[in-house]
Amino acid sequence: MREFDAPQLEQYLRDNDSRPLLLDVRQNWEYDICRLEGSLLIPMGQIPNQLDELDKNRETVVICHHGIRSRQIGYYLEQSGFDKVINLKGGLDAWAKMIDKNMATY
Repeated sequence: MREFDAPQLEQYLRDNDSRPLLLDVRQNWEYDICRLEGSLLIPMGQIPNQLDELDKNRETVVICHHGIRSRQIGYYLEQSGFDKVINLKGGLDAWAKMIDKNMATY
């Protein structure tokens, strides 16, 4: 699993022609406060039940509040056969501080 901090991910998304899946693993209430445009919400606890709905061959960026839950899910995805996983190190908290200063925080 690769880990990108917020500036690295912003650059990667800007430069990459094929859009990776932005998989947000936070809770619904967190997602309602802030999110990356185009992200898919599947709370961490629901990932095992919805794993078959995800494409193992598609690059997947896993996102949470601080990057801890997303790292855990990234490892889980890798153990489940996903080989193109990126964790957003620092999570949306870092994204809001470094990239989108207008993003709501909590």
